[in-house]
Amino acid sequence: MKATRQRLVLTVVAEVALVGAGLIAASALREDASYFYTPTTLASANVALGKAIRRGGMTQKGSIVPGGDGESITFTVQDQGRSQKLAYRGITPDLFVESSGVVADRRLGPARVFVADSLLAKHYENYVPKELADIDMNKAGQTKDTFVL
Repeated sequence: MKATRQRLVLTVVAEVALVGAGLIAASALREDASYFYTPTTLASANVALGKAIRRGGMTQKGSIVPGGDGESITFTVQDQGRSQKLAYRGITPDLFVESSGVVADRRLGPARVFVADSLLAKHYENYVPKELADIDMNKAGQTKDTFVL
């Protein structure tokens, strides 16, 4: 076999292997992908039961109700058009409060009830921890104790 023909065969085999690896990766991602839905988009979407989804929105004011066991809570997530009740069992993030953004992961169960496996609280760029809320940052920059890298 000549060198040019050998190089052509090797190139074709490499391309077939790359396409095969890409198809395998795409099929694996399709099974484990978790799509983001707001209450409005979930109401209009045709989501199969048992499919992994990610719910998000703003927690409705006054909707967080702790359960009797100390580990579970129920709350309502809303967007501009709709709202939906969610349940979660576990330790909630520190940033999880009323009127804040939240993202919950879970599979959609029977009767379209959403019980979250994990809960993520969103914050904005102007977030300040509770411990630092009373500090004036303008005055802090003017003291001699300020350490600048």
